[in-house]
Amino acid sequence: MKFVDEAPIYVQAGKGGNGCLSFRREKFVEKGGPDGGDGGDGGSVYLVADESLNTLVDYRYQPRYKAESGEPGRGRNCTGAKGEDLELKVPVGTTVIDTDTGETLGDLTEHGERLMVAQGGWHGLGNTRYKSSTNRAPRQTTNGTPGEERNLKLELKVLADVGMLGLPNAGKSTFIRAVSAAKPKVANYPFTTLVPNLGVVQVERHRSFVIADIPGLIEGAAEGAGLGIRFLKHLTRCRVLLHLVDLAPFDGSDPVENARAIERELSSFSPTLASRERWLVLNKTDLVPAAELDARCEAIVDALGWEGPVFRVAAIRKEGTDVLAGRLMDYLEERKEEEDANPELVEAELEAQRQMQREARQRIEELREAHRARRRADHDQDDDDWDDDDHDVDIEYRH
Repeated sequence: MKFVDEAPIYVQAGKGGNGCLSFRREKFVEKGGPDGGDGGDGGSVYLVADESLNTLVDYRYQPRYKAESGEPGRGRNCTGAKGEDLELKVPVGTTVIDTDTGETLGDLTEHGERLMVAQGGWHGLGNTRYKSSTNRAPRQTTNGTPGEERNLKLELKVLADVGMLGLPNAGKSTFIRAVSAAKPKVANYPFTTLVPNLGVVQVERHRSFVIADIPGLIEGAAEGAGLGIRFLKHLTRCRVLLHLVDLAPFDGSDPVENARAIERELSSFSPTLASRERWLVLNKTDLVPAAELDARCEAIVDALGWEGPVFRVAAIRKEGTDVLAGRLMDYLEERKEEEDANPELVEAELEAQRQMQREARQRIEELREAHRARRRADHDQDDDDWDDDDHDVDIEYRH
């Protein structure tokens, strides 16, 4: 199955049924009267979050949807049937945006959550509605109103508590394999990870959190180089970021400069995302001689001027990973307790997420437009390399 995290769709609600113009005509009934019924309301269009889905690929192939219209009214005061509502299932974590206005209509973050994106048209009135003592044979009716039409953009952002950042081959996939049952591909070459991977980290029987691994970033990612910039938006829901740094890069590069490169790319993509809680994880300690380990780690922390939490791990051997997972669990639980006690913190967090998503959306659109402009300048056929259905994958939550 293809992993698609964006899809444009068009939805149209059903039209309301027209009111009926009718008069009662029965044998042996001396005087009739108006008996035209009302029409039925048009069906509305709803999006429904479904946890069994993990991609928007279906909406790439079928982008247009229309709800059922209401039936017209009939004689004998019969009301037309209401049009059936149309429910479209989307993955949990889908954001809905009106592309014509730029307004964010809603965020579907829980299984079964429903969001109406197009209101059905209202029913028309039959002539029965207009009868009165002075108007005993009314011929007035009204037509049903059209249903709403919207051009929407669906954006899927994975729901994870913790997100990982780092250069290709920093050990992110190895780390997620060490702390969860997820089995992302691991190899000794860059860009092994092509799409986000999710894993459920179970610290104790009833204590767990979700961690996300995205493709590695490289220098110039904020200008469109590499793959990671396309998936950074998936970190906008994360409460804490893990910045993995390779202590012994195979290419002989400087770990300090590698860490600074990630910071620069993060700031260029979204300043708000760059300001999120971020922990430094010095990985591959098993490749550094024991006598040099302390000095090398301290030198990196001092050179970066790092003031946040720092952890040393050897993910491939699962050394230090349990301690880090436990600290993450404690931090997430503390955040939840603080938000439960102070609703203002919840609103502040939601606003921060919305701001990050706006910045991410703007940056990605700028890159897409620049790419299209280059292709137009080359007089070449438009083939948008930014389509998010280029890779065949599944995202699975593994315990």
